[in-house]
Amino acid sequence: MACSATSSLPEAAGDAALLFDPFSIEAIATALERLAYERALREELRERGLVYAQRFSWAETAQRVLEAYETLK
Repeated sequence: MACSATSSLPEAAGDAALLFDPFSIEAIATALERLAYERALREELRERGLVYAQRFSWAETAQRVLEAYETLK
């Protein structure tokens, strides 16, 4: 995966993405080119993504939302 290095995207992607400057056409093109031609890189990012995704669950999200609502009472 490749994504912008701004906003909350780096936090959401973790170390499972190639980050690029969204204002640089060259940086975007380089990231996409690397993903297209570097199979080992794609596999590494895929593995990292699977590991990183395990940090998130719907159950934990629901629990945090419930806790946030309870603080508003």
